[in-house]
Formats: sequence, C-alpha cells, structure tokens
Amino acid sequence: MTFSTRLASRISGMASRRLTAATANNQLQLQLRHMASKTPNSSVFNTNHGIGAATAELFARAGSNVVLLARRRAALDQVAEQCQQAYAESGHDGRVVVIPADMQDRKSVGGVLDQLDGLTLDILVNNAGLVRGREHVGDVTDEDIEVMFQTNVFGLIHLTQSVVREFKKRNQGMIINLGSVAGIEPYAGGSIYCATKAAVTAFSGSLLRELVNTNIRVAEIQPGMVETEFSVVRYRGDKDRATNEYSGMTPLTGADIAEQIVWVASRPAHVNIANMLIFPVNQASATINWRKPQE
Repeated sequence: MTFSTRLASRISGMASRRLTAATANNQLQLQLRHMASKTPNSSVFNTNHGIGAATAELFARAGSNVVLLARRRAALDQVAEQCQQAYAESGHDGRVVVIPADMQDRKSVGGVLDQLDGLTLDILVNNAGLVRGREHVGDVTDEDIEVMFQTNVFGLIHLTQSVVREFKKRNQGMIINLGSVAGIEPYAGGSIYCATKAAVTAFSGSLLRELVNTNIRVAEIQPGMVETEFSVVRYRGDKDRATNEYSGMTPLTGADIAEQIVWVASRPAHVNIANMLIFPVNQASATINWRKPQE
C-alpha cells in the first residue's frame, strides 16, 4: 500500500468517525422526536444542578412534561426557566411543575404525588445524591453519615415506594436510579458514600426482580467521574480542591449522563436497559484513571 493510499484510508476513517458522531446525534434527535410523538410523559427529577438539571432540560426538549424536585426553591426556579426555554426552542408545549422537597424529610417526600397538579407520572428519575469528605472510618461524623444515607438511600426508597404503587395501578412506568461505580468498587476514604451507592444497586436489582411480571421498567445508571457540584460538596465548598479532582483529564459532564438517561427512557416499551456503567475515556474503575502529566 502506497503512502497516498494509506493517507486516503486514514482520512476516510476520520470522516467515517465524524459521520458516526453525526449519526449518533441524529439518532438522539430521532429518539427525542419519538418520545414527543407520544402523549407527553411526566418526569420527576430530584434536581438542583448538574445531572438532574441537564436531564430535565433534555426531557423538556423532547416535549415531556417535567416535575422538578429539590430542596432549594431558587435552584428549582432556575431549572424550570431552562426547561421553558427548551420548550420554546424545540417548538413543544410542555408543563413544568416545581415541588420544593427535602429528600432527608420523609413527610416531604411522601407528599410529592399529591402536588403533581393534574399530571400523570410516567418516569421517575432518582438522581439526588451527595458525598461529604474523605475521612476514614472512625473519623466520619455522625451528621455526615446520616445526611448521606438519608439523601442517597432513604429518600430514594421512600419516593420510589410511593411511585411504584401508582405504577402498579396502571401496569406501566419507568424508574431510573442513579447509582455509581462506587457502588460496585469501594475505595478508601469513601466508605459511607460507597455503602449508600451499593445500597442503591441492591435496591434497584431487587426492584427489577420484583416487577418482572409487570410492564414497569427499572434501570440503574452508574457513572464514573462526572464534573458537577458533587466534588464541591464533598470538599465542603473548597472549589480549588474540587477542581483538582479532575486535573489532567476530561471527566464526564452532567449532559453526558443526561443523554444516556433519555436514551434509556426512550427505548421501546418491551426493552429495558437494566444497567449502564459509564466512564470518561481515561477511567477504568473507581480507583484507576490516567491523567496527563503536568508540564
């Protein structure tokens, strides 16, 4: 093979990869249109920012009605505005219902379904979650333990219990839980957080099996390193330390995970993507990643 032939082959390969990327984008647009062609879904998101906000906006762009849950009203209003803009840009008429709710408060979570303002719930996206600190066992505060379990596990379970009862009445619906690679592979300095995500994985697996004789779908999305406010919370507001968590590599974004959530939700009714593990290209596990050496 001559040099010019090899060069032409490489250029053809590059063009093919660009075409593949364009095709993937077109497929996502087709999925959104497919969802929008149906009766608009009503989706519940535990959202303040990051993955939840990006997911809500993408569902709105598809024409889905969106129900937003979060503790902070200001953050809810901001995401609601983004959803309204997505409706306008995509030419869809959708509704946004904002429900201030604290995932650490059982009564607050239990009253969510009474505040849907006439909407019928079709999809539940449980993406509330946080981590605090990197202390080892023996040094973790009781408050941090309680906050992580209340938010990541108990709140998710309480909300899911309420929603499952409604889904069973109609024999349809979808529950998408946001897990983590930390639920698969525990690491030092993350004992409590890893335990909460392992609980989400176990809960999701049990729920999937319990609903096997229904048309209710259950999926768990397990991201690796995603750059959101997650690390800022972990390091108690230390933004420099949070930014350093991803230095030398390109982490996933909230939008990356949102696209996968929408893709999973937009599969035909007989298809259930039960589990999805997502890494940035330079991550191989919870503890193995490659970073570009600093010059």
